[in-house]
Amino acid sequence: MGLKENRFTRTFQEEQFPELKDQIIEAASFDVAFNIEWSTLFEDRFLHLYNDSYPKIYFLPLIEAFKSITTDDMGKEALSESLKEIHITNTKDHHNPKNAYSFSNGVLTVDHSPILNADDVDNRTKVLVNLLENNL
Repeated sequence: MGLKENRFTRTFQEEQFPELKDQIIEAASFDVAFNIEWSTLFEDRFLHLYNDSYPKIYFLPLIEAFKSITTDDMGKEALSESLKEIHITNTKDHHNPKNAYSFSNGVLTVDHSPILNADDVDNRTKVLVNLLENNL
Protein backbone atom coordinates (compact mmCIF):
# COMPACT_ATOMS: atom_id res chain seq x y z
CA MET A 1 0.00 0.00 0.00
CA GLY A 2 1.12 3.52 -0.74
CA LEU A 3 0.86 6.59 1.42
CA LYS A 4 -2.68 7.45 0.24
CA GLU A 5 -3.94 3.96 1.06
CA ASN A 6 -2.16 3.97 4.42
CA ARG A 7 -3.68 7.32 5.32
CA PHE A 8 -7.13 6.18 4.33
CA THR A 9 -6.72 2.93 6.25
CA ARG A 10 -5.61 4.73 9.39
CA THR A 11 -8.46 7.25 9.12
CA PHE A 12 -10.97 4.46 8.59
CA GLN A 13 -9.54 2.45 11.49
CA GLU A 14 -9.74 5.46 13.81
CA GLU A 15 -12.99 7.08 12.69
CA GLN A 16 -15.34 4.46 11.27
CA PHE A 17 -14.15 1.02 12.32
CA PRO A 18 -14.63 1.38 16.11
CA GLU A 19 -18.34 2.12 15.71
CA LEU A 20 -18.80 -0.65 13.13
CA LYS A 21 -16.95 -3.11 15.37
CA ASP A 22 -19.16 -2.14 18.32
CA GLN A 23 -22.26 -2.70 16.18
CA ILE A 24 -21.00 -6.13 15.10
CA ILE A 25 -20.26 -7.14 18.69
CA GLU A 26 -23.67 -5.89 19.82
CA ALA A 27 -25.42 -7.76 17.01
CA ALA A 28 -23.45 -10.95 17.74
CA SER A 29 -24.09 -10.59 21.48
CA PHE A 30 -20.44 -11.34 22.30
CA ASP A 31 -16.96 -9.94 21.66
CA VAL A 32 -15.84 -11.78 18.54
CA ALA A 33 -12.21 -11.57 17.40
CA PHE A 34 -11.28 -9.80 14.16
CA ASN A 35 -8.44 -10.62 11.77
CA ILE A 36 -8.49 -7.95 9.08
CA GLU A 37 -5.89 -7.91 6.34
CA TRP A 38 -6.16 -4.17 5.75
CA SER A 39 -3.44 -4.09 3.11
CA THR A 40 -5.46 -6.35 0.79
CA LEU A 41 -8.60 -4.24 0.88
CA PHE A 42 -7.60 -1.14 -1.03
CA GLU A 43 -6.85 -0.23 -4.60
CA ASP A 44 -5.70 3.31 -5.33
CA ARG A 45 -8.04 3.71 -8.31
CA PHE A 46 -11.09 3.21 -6.07
CA LEU A 47 -9.94 5.15 -3.02
CA HIS A 48 -12.54 7.89 -3.57
CA LEU A 49 -15.34 5.30 -3.23
CA TYR A 50 -14.26 3.57 -0.03
CA ASN A 51 -15.89 5.77 2.61
CA ASP A 52 -19.30 4.80 1.27
CA SER A 53 -18.70 1.32 -0.11
CA TYR A 54 -16.32 -0.15 2.43
CA PRO A 55 -18.85 -0.45 5.29
CA LYS A 56 -21.47 -1.80 2.86
CA ILE A 57 -19.18 -4.53 1.55
CA TYR A 58 -17.48 -5.73 4.71
CA PHE A 59 -19.34 -4.65 7.84
CA LEU A 60 -23.06 -3.91 7.37
CA PRO A 61 -23.82 -7.44 6.08
CA LEU A 62 -22.17 -8.87 9.21
CA ILE A 63 -24.24 -6.60 11.45
CA GLU A 64 -27.50 -7.47 9.72
CA ALA A 65 -26.73 -11.20 9.50
CA PHE A 66 -25.83 -11.39 13.18
CA LYS A 67 -29.00 -9.50 14.11
CA SER A 68 -30.99 -12.07 12.16
CA ILE A 69 -29.20 -15.03 13.77
CA THR A 70 -29.39 -13.71 17.34
CA THR A 71 -33.10 -12.91 17.48
CA ASP A 72 -33.50 -15.57 20.18
CA ASP A 73 -31.39 -17.29 22.82
CA MET A 74 -30.85 -20.36 20.63
CA GLY A 75 -29.29 -18.23 17.90
CA LYS A 76 -27.17 -16.26 20.37
CA GLU A 77 -25.87 -19.47 21.93
CA ALA A 78 -25.17 -21.13 18.58
CA LEU A 79 -23.27 -18.12 17.27
CA SER A 80 -21.23 -17.56 20.43
CA GLU A 81 -20.30 -21.25 20.66
CA SER A 82 -19.36 -21.59 16.99
CA LEU A 83 -17.89 -18.28 15.82
CA LYS A 84 -14.35 -17.68 17.03
CA GLU A 85 -13.07 -15.13 14.52
CA ILE A 86 -14.05 -12.93 11.60
CA HIS A 87 -11.34 -12.87 8.94
CA ILE A 88 -11.68 -10.09 6.36
CA THR A 89 -9.49 -10.05 3.27
CA ASN A 90 -9.49 -9.56 -0.50
CA THR A 91 -7.35 -12.24 -2.08
CA LYS A 92 -9.55 -13.66 -4.81
CA ASP A 93 -11.35 -10.61 -6.20
CA HIS A 94 -14.78 -12.11 -5.46
CA HIS A 95 -17.78 -10.03 -6.44
CA ASN A 96 -20.47 -12.64 -5.86
CA PRO A 97 -21.29 -13.15 -2.16
CA LYS A 98 -21.87 -16.87 -2.72
CA ASN A 99 -18.15 -17.17 -3.45
CA ALA A 100 -16.94 -14.51 -1.02
CA TYR A 101 -18.00 -16.06 2.30
CA SER A 102 -16.93 -19.23 4.03
CA PHE A 103 -17.19 -20.65 7.54
CA SER A 104 -14.79 -23.30 8.76
CA ASN A 105 -13.35 -24.24 12.16
CA GLY A 106 -15.01 -21.27 13.81
CA VAL A 107 -13.64 -18.73 11.33
CA LEU A 108 -16.02 -16.70 9.20
CA THR A 109 -14.01 -15.52 6.21
CA VAL A 110 -15.10 -12.54 4.16
CA ASP A 111 -13.00 -12.55 0.98
CA HIS A 112 -14.77 -9.96 -1.13
CA SER A 113 -13.76 -7.36 -3.67
CA PRO A 114 -14.02 -3.97 -1.96
CA ILE A 115 -16.02 -2.00 -4.52
CA LEU A 116 -18.29 -3.85 -6.92
CA ASN A 117 -21.98 -4.14 -6.04
CA ALA A 118 -21.50 -2.16 -2.85
CA ASP A 119 -25.18 -1.30 -2.51
CA ASP A 120 -26.24 -4.95 -2.57
CA VAL A 121 -26.08 -5.25 1.22
CA ASP A 122 -29.32 -7.27 1.38
CA ASN A 123 -28.00 -9.99 -0.90
CA ARG A 124 -24.74 -10.28 1.04
CA THR A 125 -26.73 -10.43 4.28
CA LYS A 126 -28.96 -13.24 2.95
CA VAL A 127 -25.93 -15.26 1.84
CA LEU A 128 -24.31 -14.81 5.27
CA VAL A 129 -27.46 -15.75 7.17
CA ASN A 130 -27.86 -18.87 5.05
CA LEU A 131 -24.20 -19.83 5.49
CA LEU A 132 -24.31 -19.35 9.25
CA GLU A 133 -27.66 -21.05 9.78
CA ASN A 134 -26.37 -24.08 7.90
CA ASN A 135 -23.10 -24.23 9.81
CA LEU A 136 -23.83 -23.27 13.42
